[in-house]
Amino acid sequence: MEEPVRDSRTLAVQLRGRIADLIRQEGLKPGDRLPTEAQLTQRFRISRPALREALKLLEQDDVITVEHGRGRFVSALSAIQVDRPITVFESVTDMARHYGYVTANRVLSIAEEAPDRPVAESLRLGPADRVIRLERIRLHDDEPILYCIDYVPRGLVPGRLYDMDWSGSLMDLLERHGKRPRMSAANVSSVMLPDDAVERHGLRDFGPALLITETCFNAAGEPVNYAVDYHRGSHFTFSLTRK
Repeated sequence: MEEPVRDSRTLAVQLRGRIADLIRQEGLKPGDRLPTEAQLTQRFRISRPALREALKLLEQDDVITVEHGRGRFVSALSAIQVDRPITVFESVTDMARHYGYVTANRVLSIAEEAPDRPVAESLRLGPADRVIRLERIRLHDDEPILYCIDYVPRGLVPGRLYDMDWSGSLMDLLERHGKRPRMSAANVSSVMLPDDAVERHGLRDFGPALLITETCFNAAGEPVNYAVDYHRGSHFTFSLTRK
């Protein structure tokens, strides 16, 4: 029986990694059946709900497949599985959690303003339309790992800006207004943080960043968010897959 999992990452993420290691160590091939839930809970000395959350992460990563009534099996895609496909659409909070980070949001600024041309074009806004600009840092253990700027059409979120809590999930806020993002189109580049952000927010140690500029759409295909996210290069690695 293995020792209980103990480190700073979330429990489900720890287990996901341990189960992936088990697949490799046991030499399981695509199509092979995973041990049962009872066997895995005993092996890792963990609760069944936590195990199921970890197995769900592996299923989302295409490492395993589920055949109802038969069990869980190693996926054919596991042989070419990459660490983290950039094709996955999810909130920044969920993405960070996938890497094992439990983030705290720090709001740096919130304002209503006229959008510049790239933002206006991405959100399909007219000359008189305005946007909400939300600037935040995501921290893990008080260390900044993400610098994020989000633009939302002002008309999607009625009410006074300063009466709202902007430290939580932006996706959840948009969902409350019936505009939750479901898909996106993104551009990726390797950059340094903007000089003004470094100076204003004390981010000199942030280092190189992977910049993902993303236009998010709701289920009806309407653009509801233009996101500019700087992922700290020392903490995130993305890969590209083609399926």
